[in-house]
Amino acid sequence: MSNRTTMAEFLLLGFSNVRELQILHVLVFLVLYLAALMGNLLIISSVAINHHLHTPMYFFLGNLSILDLGSISVTVPKSMVNSLLDTRSISYPACVAQVFLFVIFTSTDLALLTIMAYDRYMAICHPLHYECVMNRRACVHMATGAWITGIAYSALHTGSTFMLPFCQSNVIDQFFCDIPKLLKLACSDSYLIEVGVIAFSVFLGLNCFAFIIVSYVQIFRAVLRIPSEQGRHKAFSTCLPHLAVVSLLLFTSVFDYLKPTSSSASNLDLVVGVLYAVLPPMLNPVIYSLRNKEIKTALKKLMGKWLIFMK
Repeated sequence: MSNRTTMAEFLLLGFSNVRELQILHVLVFLVLYLAALMGNLLIISSVAINHHLHTPMYFFLGNLSILDLGSISVTVPKSMVNSLLDTRSISYPACVAQVFLFVIFTSTDLALLTIMAYDRYMAICHPLHYECVMNRRACVHMATGAWITGIAYSALHTGSTFMLPFCQSNVIDQFFCDIPKLLKLACSDSYLIEVGVIAFSVFLGLNCFAFIIVSYVQIFRAVLRIPSEQGRHKAFSTCLPHLAVVSLLLFTSVFDYLKPTSSSASNLDLVVGVLYAVLPPMLNPVIYSLRNKEIKTALKKLMGKWLIFMK
């Protein structure tokens, strides 16, 4: 018990101690961050401005872009600032805030993706009931429910993590405050509560994934019965990007939580962190834009308006 201490700050894992490589890290992260910022802001602007995109699917897609902006803004700027200032420290309150916000954005992201799977299921398998079930009021309630669930879940997850006494070192083997890495610092006889919360998290995540898979099995069965090849292509073009985004988020997060912990930091920890926290927010707009003709058309119109305005 005497070794248990209250942490005033934590030390994050740096990408390198060499100054030139630190600058390279800043530049790479800056490019990734600006790409995510631009892509998601374009999606949000296109959905807000284009009246043809004022449908449930694009309403949820706009919410998803807001979540992606939030999740990458919580982790990447702090890592860039640390590299620029050649420091690794993050204060205890800042670490708590980072965990709380990051879990809000990622958990709400998963809840929203599950709702989007249900939206596609209703649109393709029950088109006659779609407008009645997925009306504007219902969509707002669903999105609000996803946000409230994410906040409540994050409060539970963050609270159960930081109520633990940390009696190991204060070095977090990741470039941001990541719960699995924080658990390594907890006293060995005190982390069972949070392990239970993680098990509950994995259970919820797998149930969401199972719901999404079952929905898409029904969707693909319905799509394959569409006689028109153009109709099948349109249905697949709206479903496959969503399935790709779900897979990217779930597989990287599950791997991060279930990867065996090592006694020392490794490059694999940093790679997993980038895959988990940086790539999904950056790639989601690209995935949706490449396969969706309506999004591409809206983006072209938006870019055209911007070019005219700049002139």
